[in-house]
Amino acid sequence: MPMTSKERWMAALRCKPVDRLPFWPKLDASYPTRQKEPFRSMTPAQIQAWIGSDQHVGGPSCVRSLRATTRIEHEEKDGLRITRFHTPRGTLTRVDRFDPVSLSHHPREFPVKGPDDIETMALVFADERVEFDADERERAVALIREVGENGVVVTGIGVSPLMDWLQHIAGIENGHYLLADHRERVEALFDEIHRVLLRRAEIVAERTPYQIVYSTENTSTTLISPDMFRRYSYRHLADYGRTITAAGKIHVLHMCGHLKRLLPDLDTLPAGAFEAFTSPPVGNTTLFDGRSGCTTKCLIGGTNATLWLEDADTIASTIEHDLRVLPHPWGIVVTSAGVMPPRCTPETIRQVAERVWRYQVA
Repeated sequence: MPMTSKERWMAALRCKPVDRLPFWPKLDASYPTRQKEPFRSMTPAQIQAWIGSDQHVGGPSCVRSLRATTRIEHEEKDGLRITRFHTPRGTLTRVDRFDPVSLSHHPREFPVKGPDDIETMALVFADERVEFDADERERAVALIREVGENGVVVTGIGVSPLMDWLQHIAGIENGHYLLADHRERVEALFDEIHRVLLRRAEIVAERTPYQIVYSTENTSTTLISPDMFRRYSYRHLADYGRTITAAGKIHVLHMCGHLKRLLPDLDTLPAGAFEAFTSPPVGNTTLFDGRSGCTTKCLIGGTNATLWLEDADTIASTIEHDLRVLPHPWGIVVTSAGVMPPRCTPETIRQVAERVWRYQVA
């Protein structure tokens, strides 16, 4: 008897046998706007349904933050999203610009610019108290009921301190300089961020209906060194993973960059899966690399954006080749790894999906 999409996802995440490989193309909000009709008038979810994808849906985290001495203010103005962090030590400002093509925001100004800003930002996290949000839990239950057996509903706890620091707080170049020159101050900030995230992990693990919990890391050795991963990211992610797995749930790490030099470390983390696992030339890890280095982890991805610019036969044949060299097909979810490039049409995606579904897993 065929599995449902939910059963298929959960079996793959646990590296158990499946009736066929799960398939999930990642379509963002901008994808339909670049397609011809009728897809241009559809939502990404409607296109997923037309393709026949195994759904993967994000839900509310069911936590909320309270503050006593600090305040975070948001303003939208002239295509900019301005975030102000008000503290007793002063105000820090972050600016993101909206990109109408990708329908997403991209950083233009980071809140931590110099050494004195580090301790100011630490106050923002030190003042944050996280509590359970019962209203969001009701919405999560309703969403899970709505998706039903058509897929999985997941949530996230945030970004671990080092990657949050580089991506959102100080920026890559400045962040590395400040960490090198003011290590103790930055590490004190990391401790505050970690405290907040660990509490979020505890609440999500203990009090929410989700079985799958993400940390959205975007890890890559193009941004950090393996030594930095071991010093910071590893121990933080291990804490979140232990908390989540102790509740019988699966911790998934969104890691979309170069991971090959990290595979020995990733293999020992209490995480069940790595998502956006990206092949060359965009990433540097094939499915064979991942299965050889992380024998018990689910790999969600296996392709890259440049591959999806080819014709359906080339894409499918490449995926089939990469699957054939594996010792077994369990623990694999075929996705576009990163967001699907809009030049790849829904028709092409469905043709590839049909080939993936026909791939012999027994």
